[in-house]
Amino acid sequence: MLTRLAAARRIHPSTSQRPRPLPAASTPLATLAPLVALGLFLAGCHRGEPAKATKTGPPEVPVTVARVQVVQLDRTIAVVGTLFAKDEATISAEVEGQVEGTMVEFGDRLTNGQIIAQINTTTYLALALQAEANVARARATRANADQNRKRLLLLSQEKIASPSDVDQAVAAAEQAGAELKAVEANEVIAKLNLERSHVRAPFDAAVADRIASAGDFMKVGSPLFRIVNDGVLKFIVNAPERHAAQVQKGQPVLFTVDAWPGEQFEGRVYLISPQVNTATRAFAFGALVQNDKLRLRANTFARGEVVVERNVPTSMVPLDAIVNFAGVTKVYVVENGFARGRPVQVGRVRDEMQEVLSGLQVDEIVVTSGQTKLFNGAKVRIKEDAPKQASQ
Repeated sequence: MLTRLAAARRIHPSTSQRPRPLPAASTPLATLAPLVALGLFLAGCHRGEPAKATKTGPPEVPVTVARVQVVQLDRTIAVVGTLFAKDEATISAEVEGQVEGTMVEFGDRLTNGQIIAQINTTTYLALALQAEANVARARATRANADQNRKRLLLLSQEKIASPSDVDQAVAAAEQAGAELKAVEANEVIAKLNLERSHVRAPFDAAVADRIASAGDFMKVGSPLFRIVNDGVLKFIVNAPERHAAQVQKGQPVLFTVDAWPGEQFEGRVYLISPQVNTATRAFAFGALVQNDKLRLRANTFARGEVVVERNVPTSMVPLDAIVNFAGVTKVYVVENGFARGRPVQVGRVRDEMQEVLSGLQVDEIVVTSGQTKLFNGAKVRIKEDAPKQASQ
């Protein structure tokens, strides 16, 4: 019986004594799968680490640079104005009469005393001759009256002539003398009118306009010509009142005109207005310009500068270093390998160099190319200028 039970028990074991199946993780494939996945993950992370380590920031910007230089330049004040003739006049008739003829036309050059027109000279010549004859007659009358006075004075001493006769002789001589003076004055006037009938140039000049023509009847004061002395010109300009203490007589003024591009002319300050215009807050001054070759014309517009101080140390940078954007003028200064934008105040341009009035120090390094890629704090790499190829 017991033997049967044992055999039955071997054939049908109880549930509690049955062997438990191994868990899935204990199988070889299940165990390797997580390890492979972990290895692939670590390998991927390992491959990405070098790329992350090389990413250090924006790349360096290649630029070319130059140093701030000090150049000896004249300190000047920019001016614009007009060239006027130093002397100009409207020549008018000094006598009344008909114009017999004009000898010059506009544009003609005149010399001092040159006859340029005649006004009724025949009539004034006749009047001068008449005045001369009147003087001769008055002198004869005066001489006769003097002789009569002397004769009566001698007779009165001999008690032959009465005192009344002597008085009459003396009065007649004095009257003759007065009449002589009157006709002599008339003669002077007649000769002066004769001279004025020949219209003459009052100074060396050029005819700017001929107003009268032959046959015109002129009253005293009627205009005949307008002339200008363009051998010497006045460059009249206006400057802001802040420069009033800087402009002095004798300072050179350099200027150009459109008629002679690229050529510079020079004058000297010779007059300064004592007052400031309240509307423009500017004062006027003039420079005297010698125009010996007559290349400059009166009433020409000119622009230039007055030199107020010679050989002033001035900071200069290449013109390419200046950046203008949104109304701000600045340069990029290189400091320890980084670009720093700095606003500056600029002045004149000389030979592709820009004057810097403020904002830079001597020997500072400024960027001359590559500014379009720069910003404040950008890292830069200074590159050498490309060598110039030799001409074939």
